[in-house]
Amino acid sequence: MQKVYKFIDENREMYLDWLVKACNQESVSAQNRGMNEMKDIVVSLLKKINVEPEIIETGGYPIIYGELNTGKNKTLTFYNHYDVQPEDPIEEWLSNPFVSEIRGEQLFARGVADNKGNLIARICAIHAYQNVIGDLPINIKFIFEGEEEVGSPHLEFFAREFKDKLVTDAMVWEGGSRNVKDKRPHVGLGAKGICFVELICKGANSDLHSSEAVIIENPAWRLIWALNSLKDENENILIDGFYEDVIDLSQKGKGFIETMDYDEDHIKQEYSISGFLKGLTGYQLKERLIAEPTCTICGIDSGYTGEGSKTVLPSIAKVKLDFRLVPNQDPEKTVQLLRDHLDNNGFADIEIKKSHGMHPFNTNPDDPFVDVVLKSMNEVYDEAPIIYRNLAGSSPMYKLLKDTNIPAVQIGVANTQSNYHAPNENIFLEDYFQGIKVTIAVIKNL
Repeated sequence: MQKVYKFIDENREMYLDWLVKACNQESVSAQNRGMNEMKDIVVSLLKKINVEPEIIETGGYPIIYGELNTGKNKTLTFYNHYDVQPEDPIEEWLSNPFVSEIRGEQLFARGVADNKGNLIARICAIHAYQNVIGDLPINIKFIFEGEEEVGSPHLEFFAREFKDKLVTDAMVWEGGSRNVKDKRPHVGLGAKGICFVELICKGANSDLHSSEAVIIENPAWRLIWALNSLKDENENILIDGFYEDVIDLSQKGKGFIETMDYDEDHIKQEYSISGFLKGLTGYQLKERLIAEPTCTICGIDSGYTGEGSKTVLPSIAKVKLDFRLVPNQDPEKTVQLLRDHLDNNGFADIEIKKSHGMHPFNTNPDDPFVDVVLKSMNEVYDEAPIIYRNLAGSSPMYKLLKDTNIPAVQIGVANTQSNYHAPNENIFLEDYFQGIKVTIAVIKNL
């Protein structure tokens, strides 16, 4: 592989140009900006590696599918997305978010970390291998969607209607990151799910004078009492049946959590906090972050919250909640458990408005592909990887991979300060080129 790696080093400028071209193109799916142009760029890059892409219409933005069938026994699939988040707030960017700028050792642009850096790195890896060695040792498939940043509404359609295109031995999913401080790369085996709801409690048909609060119910208080029934002061979620589907960690899963180098002092300083919930530290803190579900109040709205006083009895109170779910929990079941809980505790009048949900997904830590990826990481990086049983955030992995038994592992070119979805999104240039090399190592080792 050293000859291939040398080719990458000798062609850094070309591979960087490919990334810059992709990042300079707007592709904001939420606002339908530049999506067709970005699709054309991806298609043109795939053609550079002898792939004739198939554009799969979805009713939304198309999925770009491609494959390199070399007649080999093994197949590896790359999932990525070519859409990005809006750039707001634009005034906080130090440079134009859609004009890539290199400052020092970093490249700044919207989408460079999430997810164009990874998408382009996969194509570069194939290109380098073909130019140095020739035919690939395995078959390759590409699934590039344009709706990840709006919830991947058509990914299940693809999985259902194009089962043959999903047949594969393993998948490299989107991307991971690398510690800025100690350079240790991250390997992700899945992601938590999410169940997002809004609770609505109604009182009188309009806001009233607060003097009437002595005889007319305040929906804000009622909503607070309902919320108080969901979780106790020790962070235990009190909804009956909420934990019953949670799977215990395996010994290997616990071992992966041990690999995490969670800098508690840095986090406390960064967030200006004195400590963590329940006074946790060390392994227990890391296990809770990775393996525990949550129930979080994201925002409350009721009555008057402007400057000065307004003596009002509000007519309505609303709260937005999210539940982060761990493997085997189900967002639909979570909503039903919440409904049952409210009904059984005297809050049947409180409305639940479902927003969106994603199932958790977890690759079995004992799957052989995990060892393939870890071997590849150790060949390319000097630093030992950190292995996440599942990331603390959410991903549409389940939508594509449910009922398939396909192992999916996340590795990538971002860093822990890449500012995903935020101003001044960035990657380190060296992480990009290392990402190309580790992709080649995975192909070789699979």
